[in-house]
Amino acid sequence: MEDVRELLEQTAAIAARYLESLGERPVFPDVTPQELRAALGGPLPEEPLDPREVVGELAAAAEPGVVAMGSGRYFGFVIGGALPAALAADWLTSAWDQNAGLYVGGPSASVVEEVAAQWILELLGLPAGSSVGFVTGAQMAHVVALAAARHAVLERAGWDVGGDGLQGAPRVRVLVGDKRHVTIDRALRLLGLGAPDVVAADDQGRLRSDALADALAACDGPTIVCAQAGEVNTGCFDPLAAVADAAETAEAWLHVDGAFGIWAAVSPELRHLVVGCERADSWTTDAHKWLNVPYDSGIVICRHPEAHRAAMGVHAAYLIQDGTQVRDQVDWVPEFSRRARGFAVYAALRSLGRAGLVALVERCCRQARRFAERIAAEPGVEVLNDVVLNQVLFRYEDDARTDEVLARVQASGRVWLAGTTWDGRRALRLSVSNWQTDDADTDLALEAFREAAALAVDRA
Repeated sequence: MEDVRELLEQTAAIAARYLESLGERPVFPDVTPQELRAALGGPLPEEPLDPREVVGELAAAAEPGVVAMGSGRYFGFVIGGALPAALAADWLTSAWDQNAGLYVGGPSASVVEEVAAQWILELLGLPAGSSVGFVTGAQMAHVVALAAARHAVLERAGWDVGGDGLQGAPRVRVLVGDKRHVTIDRALRLLGLGAPDVVAADDQGRLRSDALADALAACDGPTIVCAQAGEVNTGCFDPLAAVADAAETAEAWLHVDGAFGIWAAVSPELRHLVVGCERADSWTTDAHKWLNVPYDSGIVICRHPEAHRAAMGVHAAYLIQDGTQVRDQVDWVPEFSRRARGFAVYAALRSLGRAGLVALVERCCRQARRFAERIAAEPGVEVLNDVVLNQVLFRYEDDARTDEVLARVQASGRVWLAGTTWDGRRALRLSVSNWQTDDADTDLALEAFREAAALAVDRA
């Protein structure tokens, strides 16, 4: 075991050096695919190699192509970093190597999920007794939640989808807002429910509750409504209380996509944004976004454990299961064998505590507002969204200039964010999701945009 200890100490030193470099290294690597293939490729060795040599060479070859997503200067998509406690717990998760499908495959992995699940329900203000599953991300969380919804609404209609499948079943109508996330559509495809019915949204991307009420009035039969807590470009929230009213009147299942926005519930300053969210039937979120847990880590929550278990549960003669006394994770997620994701979530929550989580969320939102105020004062810049959360959507005078400024900022390596299209026009989207992002980081982003815009003017 001495060799293993030396290997892990070597790996820890490599990891520490990388983390220590995040403040200075370019956020996006300056390397070509061909260079990475040359460094990492080659024939498979015929004979075993010393693990220390393998890890050392892997780090040297791969690190030039690693994106500094853990940096406070990374503003792309909605991606958090990794809290130190969560990162360390994730290392232990790999070392312990528990198969977290059944309690018998890792009692501590099962119990830590129980504890983390209860903390999450309490923090988010969701109904006690709701079932919780730890999955890869919001994509699979949607699949699980909507599978439970499919089971429940068809059961109400007298159809057993688990036994009889979908052929011949009543049609399940799914209503979504025009600006819903594409993971909803893919989840519906995977579940055989087809394309959703699209309901109009306003200029911020909020589903219009009046249009939803009209669409529901035209529905006949099993119905699911998908609402959103945090639109991915603007950060806006659907009018959740009004959506819940409409869904209850129509006896529809209400699902809330809260991939990042649902964490507003922990903040006294922001909690008003999620009023009505607690009335839904299912919810999804990502721990690898605002909770700053290492990838991959998503969470699905369901008010109706019986529908959740019916959609996901599995039994076999050789399995050792006890669904009454302990938590068998396989009852709540699609995977049979799976990583014990709960350890990192538990560590993140325990290290932050309630106050630390509130501070993290509010700090990110404050930095977003701060950047928005300053970028809006720059020549030719238009901020397109009401900055209610951690997203800033903005653009320059035309599409070409918007794209050119973005390309220059990305090429500088000082900060990184992505472009998008909003209402048919090119735009830039800055997301503040990292636990480390501070005034210096958003100031650096502003400076990068000023310099890029000035160069674009000079070239013109």
